[in-house]
Amino acid sequence: MLTESADLRDRIRSVVGDHLVDLPLGPLPSDPARVLAMTQGAQPLSVVVLDAGPHDQTTALEVASGLRTDDTGISVVLVSDRPEEVGFAAMRAGVCDIVHPDADPGELGWVLERARRSAVTRQAGNGVGPGSGVNGSQTPPGRVISVASPKGGVGKTTVATNLAVGLARSDPHSTVLVDLDVQFGDVGSALNLAPEYTLVDVVHGPAAQDTMVLKTFLTQHETGLYVVCGPGSPAEADSVGMEDISRLLQTLASEFRYVVVDTAPGLTEPTLTVLDNTHDLVLVTSMDVPGVRGLRKEIDILRELGMVFSGRHVVLNFADTQNGLTKTDVEATIGASVDMMIPRSKGAVASVNQGIPLLQSDKRDPVTTHLRQLVGRFTPSSARAPRSTSAVGKLLGRFRPTPTTATAGTPGSPEAPGQQVPQPTRSEGRHRLNKGEVRGEKR
Repeated sequence: MLTESADLRDRIRSVVGDHLVDLPLGPLPSDPARVLAMTQGAQPLSVVVLDAGPHDQTTALEVASGLRTDDTGISVVLVSDRPEEVGFAAMRAGVCDIVHPDADPGELGWVLERARRSAVTRQAGNGVGPGSGVNGSQTPPGRVISVASPKGGVGKTTVATNLAVGLARSDPHSTVLVDLDVQFGDVGSALNLAPEYTLVDVVHGPAAQDTMVLKTFLTQHETGLYVVCGPGSPAEADSVGMEDISRLLQTLASEFRYVVVDTAPGLTEPTLTVLDNTHDLVLVTSMDVPGVRGLRKEIDILRELGMVFSGRHVVLNFADTQNGLTKTDVEATIGASVDMMIPRSKGAVASVNQGIPLLQSDKRDPVTTHLRQLVGRFTPSSARAPRSTSAVGKLLGRFRPTPTTATAGTPGSPEAPGQQVPQPTRSEGRHRLNKGEVRGEKR
């Protein structure tokens, strides 16, 4: 690490311990070769932290560009209090991540471990031995949060865009939103974006081969959110394969803390591929009989396919208790708990038409409170149980679901209490769905 701040150095040492190469405090050298010379005896390096400080950001980016070469495989983390200004220039210089100088140890630990994993992957390909993790630990990739619905017109994209914007604002440069309604995706319109690159560009060509190139192909929203917009026309969707989708989500999860996915309505092949790579599932439906019945069918099929998510969140949109349905009615029908009810709102409709999500505008609206609560379900303080035993994983309280069994008494399990129900594997379930054998029905 190169910094003039003793406080920042001490915070990083509290996270990485003996894995920190202790260099003298001082200004940033302008020559990348000099930086490497200062660390001789500590090779191979995995991560170099450059503190741009209050001085010349350009020098820091030039050093980062020089350090980020194919033969070293080093990941560069830039410390800056102006991430919005240097974000794209930093990505083009090969910077792995940007962290604020006042970041707490939890944030520093996450960023450094993610940077180390990226370096280890490159160094393995270059024949350079991988280093140990932060405090010798390993952490799982970022959290893939998929937003799905059985039918269109229920506000799924509105929920997805607000969730992504809320996460991005709570943790700058942590979130990417992917539009995987590959034929009729409308995320770009919902965010008032005119993307230079779309999903087709991201999964083919140089962006599919190099993470740094991929980052430059992302569209940046004014809130700090990164976006992969859907194809420009339905015809282009044919060029996006299922392997392309899996590879893209896995790559983004290695680079971002949150990967929010807006899926197509129903259970299309791309949506099932997304769910195969999903940690948390947000199911959205409207508060009417067709919407609720559709949600029940979707939950039933997901259960039969072995896709029982412990991180499942049921959102009832356009909630109105005056329409003859109650929350109790809905829960009894779908066999699962409703986690959130979002009321009807003229402001929400106006925000969609304007391309400005409610959580971006901060307008006073009854929907805004509920959307913030949804965002709060995914921030570190709200995580329920970490799956990983790593130090960073415990620190952040992250978790991933175990989709192999459903225990009676949990949401979505109508079986008798105490009875454990075996579930088919996802691959077995997918095979049954493709043959039209789910619940004995022919397609």
